[in-house]
Amino acid sequence: MFRIQFTFFLFALSHIPMIARGQDPVNKDSLIKILFVIDDDDEKFRNRLDEVEGKYGADSREMEALFAEMKKADSVNLIKVSAILDQYGWLGVDDIGEQGNTTLFMVIQHSDLDAQLKYLPVMREAVKNGKAKAGQLALLEDRVALEKKEKQVYGSQVSWNRKTGAYYLAPLIDPDNVDQRRKEVGLPPLADYLSGLGIQWDPEQYKKDLPSIEAEFFKK
Repeated sequence: MFRIQFTFFLFALSHIPMIARGQDPVNKDSLIKILFVIDDDDEKFRNRLDEVEGKYGADSREMEALFAEMKKADSVNLIKVSAILDQYGWLGVDDIGEQGNTTLFMVIQHSDLDAQLKYLPVMREAVKNGKAKAGQLALLEDRVALEKKEKQVYGSQVSWNRKTGAYYLAPLIDPDNVDQRRKEVGLPPLADYLSGLGIQWDPEQYKKDLPSIEAEFFKK
């Protein structure tokens, strides 16, 4: 089923007029429609996480099944977005609209480390050229750092402690200056961001807790 869908996707993609790589824009509608479907597939399982967790529990078979479906959708979406990025490069808002541009980021953000490492330089260059948002790049930089067992820079990633059932800020470098780094890429203060996730930001306490936070997080 996936093979048939992907073959059709590649056929459709090959018939979209070039809109990047130095050629004049002709017709953006086809790519925008493709990315709209990808965005829907990226979000539909994630939008059910809180509901399923609240009903069945974080360690339930229902949650395991939901994560499996989400992972499958992420794999298919990555194939589609990789095909777009490899053919056109990172497309900006002027090319594919706000939602389409965000969809490129979200799919890479939800991909595996190999894909993130492949497209991280592409997104960095896109930010320099005004084709991608610095704040979104910061989130990708943080996720890649943590996957490489390094501390994050912007404090965008939180984790969940199975024993306590509480969310916590994943290992962060230089907590005292994080708000300045966040400001430089257009992100709100860390305390505001974390409060929306039910986490109180206390930099001094965090620095004291950081060794145990690292031990908890990086043992995964």
